[in-house]
Amino acid sequence: MSTKTVDYYFAPQSPWTYLGHTRFAEIAAAAGATVRVRPIDMGSVFPVSGGLPLGKRAPQRQAYRLVEMARFSQHLGLPMNTKPKFFPVAGDDAARIIIAVDLHDGTEAAMRVCSAVFAAVWVQERNIGDPNVLEALVVECGLPAKRSEQSQSQAVQERYEAYTQEAIDIQVFGAPSYVIDGEIFWGQDRLDFVERALRQ
Repeated sequence: MSTKTVDYYFAPQSPWTYLGHTRFAEIAAAAGATVRVRPIDMGSVFPVSGGLPLGKRAPQRQAYRLVEMARFSQHLGLPMNTKPKFFPVAGDDAARIIIAVDLHDGTEAAMRVCSAVFAAVWVQERNIGDPNVLEALVVECGLPAKRSEQSQSQAVQERYEAYTQEAIDIQVFGAPSYVIDGEIFWGQDRLDFVERALRQ
């Protein structure tokens, strides 16, 4: 069994994070690896890394993104609305609620809430920018509604900022990024390499 740790950097509204999440969780569990859940603010990462928010990307990149999303959705057998009703959407509140759950309930619960948040955007046409929706998602995951209130604490905000800064410092530039022993694996299409790294 692996004694390795994977730092899991992602933005809650990222389609690629949604597409990779279940498979990543299974790979990590099978390897006995420890996952450290690290939601980050891509709005702070892009200016440093040269990335552009979706609306500012060239039209051909925007068009190809939709093709790839549909392709991977079909390939992985995961349902997906490639143009969901509530997107673009701010991920900050969702990130904070995931951090609050991680703090109070542990990694497994946080990973479960991640699943719920990602599916809310990409499958269920729900608005993760709405605090009421986030509270409902937490309750649906069998956790206390007060996590929503706790997510607005100073401690959670500081952790969110720290994770984002940590990502910038180690040169993470996109979501999802899986970091093992200082090595970055960017994108859900790199999970074969993640699996291999965890087996070594």
